Amino acid sequence: MASDFDFSGKTTLITGAASGIGAATARWLDAHGAKKLVLVDMDRPALDAMDLSCEVDRISGDVSDSALWTIGMRDLGEIDCALLNAGIAPGGKSIVDSDLAEWKKCMAVNVDGVFMGLRRVMKAMAAKGGSVVVTSSVSGTKPYPGTAAYATSKAAVLQLMRVAAAEGASQGIRVNAIAPGPVDTPIWDKADITGSLHGSDDARAAMMRELAKGTLLKRVPDTDEIAASIGFLLSDLAANVTGIALLSDGGASLRV
Repeated sequence: MASDFDFSGKTTLITGAASGIGAATARWLDAHGAKKLVLVDMDRPALDAMDLSCEVDRISGDVSDSALWTIGMRDLGEIDCALLNAGIAPGGKSIVDSDLAEWKKCMAVNVDGVFMGLRRVMKAMAAKGGSVVVTSSVSGTKPYPGTAAYATSKAAVLQLMRVAAAEGASQGIRVNAIAPGPVDTPIWDKADITGSLHGSDDARAAMMRELAKGTLLKRVPDTDEIAASIGFLLSDLAANVTGIALLSDGGASLRV
């Protein structure tokens, strides 16, 4: 069974790769023998600082910019796996108080970015198949007040994943989603959803405790745990799995 987690000879593209779930997945794949990683993020210094043993291509860019997927990746070549993970998390406002520009930006990054990513990687996988994971959220399955833009974008990602799975199956392309609940990642440092609960290290710890209360298991996983779930979906152990959303939310979606 261990050989099923062997990514030797495989090339994987990861967006949102410089921090959080993306960076953790890059480390996980590197530890499991990845031949090559193509890492995409807007934060070039953070990309350059990533210390990995496998071959690495680093691409700076905004996933909502079509030029990234055409000019920036014209030499991408064949890839075996992809994690389309880049996203932003605006929120904290009711629908009536929300800003249209913020809404459009969220859709551009979280939905358009995944759409253009799927279009590009599925073309690259057409000849020999492959596996794709897109990052959604428990917020895409359950309505939380103050998350209109984010939740809607993540629900759209789930349906886009299902369509991609249906279209890619004949070419041996599997497409699934990871849908985490609260995860201890840097996205919370900038998310308006958390209101005043961000800033200092003490505030971050308090935030994690508050987020844990919303789960049945009363815990918030770290990014390495989510990366392992993504690794499973990308691996041959999941060869018969496509079109599903793997919820890793500590039971948050089961709460009334």
